Amino acid sequence: MALKQLQLFVRGRVQGVYFRASTQREARRLGLSGWVRNRADGTVEILAEGEEVAIRELYGWAQKGPSAARVERVDTRWRGFSGDYPDFRIID
Repeated sequence: MALKQLQLFVRGRVQGVYFRASTQREARRLGLSGWVRNRADGTVEILAEGEEVAIRELYGWAQKGPSAARVERVDTRWRGFSGDYPDFRIID
């Protein structure tokens, strides 16, 4: 299995709808590490790393998000695995 890192920028109504907490729960369920944060432009940024299969599953989940979210678009950037993150956290 390949270890990868994916950075996601989730656009739409994604702040104030428990998107970060739901992302953290989903990422931990999938065994991923990294972080999620709100950005000043109204998007949510996710950086996740781990098994490529699990990252792709998180990407699929992020296209919908929690039930109160209205995701319009998810932009992605694949990167090399760094191993810098011991768990998955919500950051400011």
